[in-house]
Amino acid sequence: MRILTASDRSLLVEAADLDEAMRLNLAWDGIPGIVERIPGARTVLVRFDPMRTSSSSLASVLAATVVDAEHVPHTREITIPVHYDGSDLAEAASLLGVSADELVSRHLAADWQVAFSGFAPGFGYVVSSDPLFDVPRRSSPRTRVPAGSVALAGAFTGVYPRESPGGWQLIGRTDAVMWDIDRDPPALLAPGTSVRFIADSRESVTVAEPVEVPAAQGMPRDVSAMDTSGRDMPPHASGVLPPDPMPARPEASIAPLGADADAGEEERSDESKPSAAVEVVRPSLQLLVQDLGRPGHAALGVSESGAADRTAMRDANRAVGNHRSAAVLESVGGLTLRFHGDGVAVVTGAVGDLSLTDADGVARSIPHGTPFATASGDELALGHPTHGLRYVIGIRGGVSAASALGSRSSDTLAGLGSAALAAGDVLEVGDAAVAAVDPNPQPRDLPASGDLVELDITLGPRDDWFTASAIEALTTQEWAVTPRSDRVGIRLQGDVPLERATTGELPSEGAVTGAIQVPPDGQPVLFLPDHPLTGGYPIIGALTDRCLDLAAQLPPGVRIRFRIEGAQS
Repeated sequence: MRILTASDRSLLVEAADLDEAMRLNLAWDGIPGIVERIPGARTVLVRFDPMRTSSSSLASVLAATVVDAEHVPHTREITIPVHYDGSDLAEAASLLGVSADELVSRHLAADWQVAFSGFAPGFGYVVSSDPLFDVPRRSSPRTRVPAGSVALAGAFTGVYPRESPGGWQLIGRTDAVMWDIDRDPPALLAPGTSVRFIADSRESVTVAEPVEVPAAQGMPRDVSAMDTSGRDMPPHASGVLPPDPMPARPEASIAPLGADADAGEEERSDESKPSAAVEVVRPSLQLLVQDLGRPGHAALGVSESGAADRTAMRDANRAVGNHRSAAVLESVGGLTLRFHGDGVAVVTGAVGDLSLTDADGVARSIPHGTPFATASGDELALGHPTHGLRYVIGIRGGVSAASALGSRSSDTLAGLGSAALAAGDVLEVGDAAVAAVDPNPQPRDLPASGDLVELDITLGPRDDWFTASAIEALTTQEWAVTPRSDRVGIRLQGDVPLERATTGELPSEGAVTGAIQVPPDGQPVLFLPDHPLTGGYPIIGALTDRCLDLAAQLPPGVRIRFRIEGAQS
């Protein structure tokens, strides 16, 4: 095996083939210091805790692993009924040089096993014992593939857990639920699972017809609609991500106030008074509930996500006396909130004009980073940031929202957590206050549009896929932050594109927050917390952990210069 640096807190282990990668992934369960593992087609990405182990120590342990070369152990067995009526069944059979009936017969007869998960919760890459199954993706991907679609791409079978765009060959459909947050485990197709497909000739529920991508469709305008994860991203091989990842997401503890919401407090009995809450009067471009995230669920196809600016979240919770894990509000741009009940709040992260207007219409300025008292009816207004991008609003007690896999964070790509907040949404205040209010603000120097920012990186794991001139361009020229950016990633633009030395295809492999992935156009994408777990474009380097929070605060127009960690200036 070959062990490569993937970041200052992760290693990428190359295996001989998919089987060895699967065996290694299972063999490393329980090794001290490992946070999570993300298996790929021929690799395993290993994230570790630097407080418990070092990169060199962990590499030695991993390199000494001896695995059974005869077979990959099955963790469990499942059966999936399939109605073989897919739109691409005939075409896929033709590409493989067999009839549609033979394709179905061999799909039913093969022994299948989940190799790894990627992109969306519940999407498993399922590989078989039959060498027949190696089919190219569609040349014209679809904008919408129904949930439950059974599809082929490369050597894999996959089942779409939810409706989304995709470029895989559709051969059938199933009513089996791939992802259920209330099930244990939530993912039906977890790595190591043995799968048997059986024919289901019954008439299933009616599903929407797949929709093709128009040939003249232009490039999307933001990261949430662009290819940031590479050609191997299962539902999005087209390079088009879904505009609304999961329409059926839970609404958390969010509800409009009743018709008597504006009634005076003197008109209410104690029993009818609402508990402390915060109401969205005017939402921002994106207003989300965030906390520390949900690490350790990569095997389910779920990334860590969590607050984009962890420093701002930590400062906010400390200021109002909350537990460090209390949920906060994360806002891109200005907004207005109304408080119900008395409390304490603070604004950290991005810097802009802050004001608090009481129920009598009297306004006063609010200092950044300093906790302030709120009374029922007060409205907090945040102006467009002058420095930074994301405000963090901390409320004493924390924001109360439904939990998914142990976290209240909204993952915009995976569709976990509550949806983006809209005008009229009301969230109750929780009980996460554990300490006294801390009135000491923590000043930070955040950039404004046009500023130059230096970010430390580690090279790898695929820097050897690029020319020496590309490495020089990466670290010497300035890269502009474009408006095509969100929590998935930041699209960068440089005068000199990064030139590849290796022109072949990279099998799908894991990626970390802060990874610098390079699509074919040579213009990098910098991954943020909601990035896909796996991708097929080479990653030339990754931000160091201490630079991740600053990256989350880069507004469009900021210029970046990357600096290799430890290199002389």
